[in-house]
Amino acid sequence: MDDLDAFNDDEDAALRYAIALSLQETGNNSSEQPIELSSDDDENELEKESRNSSIEDPSKDAPLKNQPVIPQQPAPTAPSSFAALGLDRKKMEEERLARLRKRKATESEPDHQDRRQRPKLDNESSVNSSVKHVSRNFPYPKGIVKKTWAAGFPRDDDIKIEEVLQKNELELAVISSFQWDDLWMLSKINFSRTKVVCIAYASNEAQQKEIKANAPNGAKVTFCFPPMGPTGNMHSKLQLLKFPGYLRVVVPTGNFVPYDWGENGVIENMVFLIDLPRIDDTELWSSDNLGPFGDELSYFLRAQGLNEKLVSSLEKYDFSEANSYRFVHSIGTSHVGDKWQRTGYCGLGRAVKSLGLDTTENIEVDFVVSSLGSVNMDLVLAIYYAAQGDNGMKEYGMRTAKGGKNKGPTQAKLDLKDIFRIYFPSRDTVMRSRGGRNAAGTICVQSKWWDSATFPRELIHDCKSVRPGLLTHTKLMMVHHSHSDKSKAAYAYVGSANLSESAWGRLVKERGTGNPKLTCRNWECGVIIPISSKDSSGDEPQHSGQSDFHNTILVPIEIPSEAYGAIKSKRPWFFLED
Repeated sequence: MDDLDAFNDDEDAALRYAIALSLQETGNNSSEQPIELSSDDDENELEKESRNSSIEDPSKDAPLKNQPVIPQQPAPTAPSSFAALGLDRKKMEEERLARLRKRKATESEPDHQDRRQRPKLDNESSVNSSVKHVSRNFPYPKGIVKKTWAAGFPRDDDIKIEEVLQKNELELAVISSFQWDDLWMLSKINFSRTKVVCIAYASNEAQQKEIKANAPNGAKVTFCFPPMGPTGNMHSKLQLLKFPGYLRVVVPTGNFVPYDWGENGVIENMVFLIDLPRIDDTELWSSDNLGPFGDELSYFLRAQGLNEKLVSSLEKYDFSEANSYRFVHSIGTSHVGDKWQRTGYCGLGRAVKSLGLDTTENIEVDFVVSSLGSVNMDLVLAIYYAAQGDNGMKEYGMRTAKGGKNKGPTQAKLDLKDIFRIYFPSRDTVMRSRGGRNAAGTICVQSKWWDSATFPRELIHDCKSVRPGLLTHTKLMMVHHSHSDKSKAAYAYVGSANLSESAWGRLVKERGTGNPKLTCRNWECGVIIPISSKDSSGDEPQHSGQSDFHNTILVPIEIPSEAYGAIKSKRPWFFLED
């Protein structure tokens, strides 16, 4: 296809184009087009009281959609801002509300009793153990992973965006996304009581100004634009939600758009949430009490350019429970000195080791993705070693060793065939899904990458949801030990990062110094969730395996799943071509 040639090997540009094309084709009714916002400094802390305004709450007459509406539309070029979308928003909103009034409520109220609480691990961090605060009731004090609700399916340990945002209590929302729906945001957040900071993508200063000028009328929204290189995406979906008495940290795999949160009933995602209580004793407010989770969260936010008052106010919350997990990220730039060890796949390995989950023994990796870049075995091997707790140097040493550049990865390619599985939907799976081809615009791989001699097709398996007919936009990595006599705990990664060099980075030698340099193009973030290796009685350790994950998270796809194999007869979904 001629359109593909324009991208060369820029998987980021290809993804942006595919998403923009898809959103126009699907004709989603509440302005479901990508709105690429940008950043502005917010002068308010997380703790500062929200100012009241006269903004009307547009959500009172905006019930949810249950059925997808997917008419065909001509394909456009990718829009860059609110103005570029060229939408008659008033007319669209009137038409949307008229359609939605016809629908019937079919979902029961959610059960707020969390059935999947975080397992207690022997190596849990004791950071902040001395922090005292008044006991309060809030939904997710231990942290939890849930799948997103999907219209037309029974409620089962899932979550709606309304249950995440709790708009009647929400005071401040810091929201990151790769795509935006401004009208939908207005229906989910009460702007008369809630301040909103959007962390979003803009390629240059002119685009930032355009985005700010075309923000939703009447909404007091400020923006943060992370620094961007010539290529790459602001792909993080992190949310920080301030409620009376606690802060909610939310790490979804989906964007701030209705279809990623199940309102069309064609796409599913996952989300990690944890509620952190506010520390009442001001003498205990200190960055020293953040611990590893809070430290990396602060590091990431500062790198993005979020206002320092917002970042420093994290010190006012108790991260004790969060420090049983690890916040991992990719920061979209080059990293030298000792900074390369802190982000990308190097940071993943560092985080795994800090949890005591590192090993030199064989592990098995199941990686669910919604997009595949120009993947080769070097990248897969780097991710595999990082999943073992390596800081990036093992694969780097094999690749850069004199005369060993190809030998190491080629041998590893054979070894990884049965222990590293990547899940991406086939063309048949997409075409038979509830939304069909028009629901798969954010599921991307290019045939020229897939057909490359270096692409690891033999590691790829079909991706089928356990909720029949849904397509999966989840980014989930599950890691466990290969041998039944291993009792170490397994773990999962839930976040925004797909399997690509843009997302995880590449470690190379820096010119001039010869020292390691890690370059990431995207901004990404996720959470490592340890999976206890003990049974429910807590008496004897059991060997880790895929069944362990079901006790902590609901695995969203069918495992095992059919492998594509090294031959080219089974084909994945190529959005720009199918």
